[in-house]
Amino acid sequence: MTDVRAELERLADEKYRSFHSRLLPGTENILGVRVPDLWKLARKLVKEERDGYLRRASDETYEEIMLQGMVISLIKESFEEKLSRLPAYMKKIDNWAQCDVVCSRLRMCEKNREATLGFLKPYLESEKEFEVRFAVVLLMNYLTDEDYIDETLSLLESVKHPGYYVKMGVAWAVSVCFVKFPEKTMDCLKRGNFDRDTYGKALQKIVESNRVSPETKTVIREMRREQRRKKTDA
Repeated sequence: MTDVRAELERLADEKYRSFHSRLLPGTENILGVRVPDLWKLARKLVKEERDGYLRRASDETYEEIMLQGMVISLIKESFEEKLSRLPAYMKKIDNWAQCDVVCSRLRMCEKNREATLGFLKPYLESEKEFEVRFAVVLLMNYLTDEDYIDETLSLLESVKHPGYYVKMGVAWAVSVCFVKFPEKTMDCLKRGNFDRDTYGKALQKIVESNRVSPETKTVIREMRREQRRKKTDA
């Protein structure tokens, strides 16, 4: 059985720890292990003991918590079983990385979108910032196609959590929706249901996208200028 803490300490890099800590303000006990190395270790743990690590895992470090989410994403099991493991992990998340990295590998959501939608909806109303962000990132990753775009945009509009990482997550998701469905997303933006910060950040991310035409970026920049004028007038 792998000594996880010893392996993490072996893989830790002080320069990376210093760099990564600046990206995760407020997150403590970061050892400095790169994400590819964590995925490699997670695959090793699943191969050795399937879900055994989840029963013996420590929450002492950022990496040990991240590993739990990675292991959950990698275990071969029914989708219902996988969803049942997520709430315990989500309660432990205190930063965007533990959310976004794990969400990116929950690929079973792609083939189980109705179940995914049913799972994440209650979390969009959670009082916990990173539970909401987790649900938003799942929406963005797996429910922004023709069949779900209308509901996804409506759900993104409904998110009212004041947390910075929720607002940024919603803005990110809106920009992804805009790339795929510009007309529908523009209508959504014009409805005015997003708070000022989320709306402004969404426009910024759309402008930064390489998949948006220069002509469209001109329109979005004007929307940003209009927002600034309103803010000045207020």
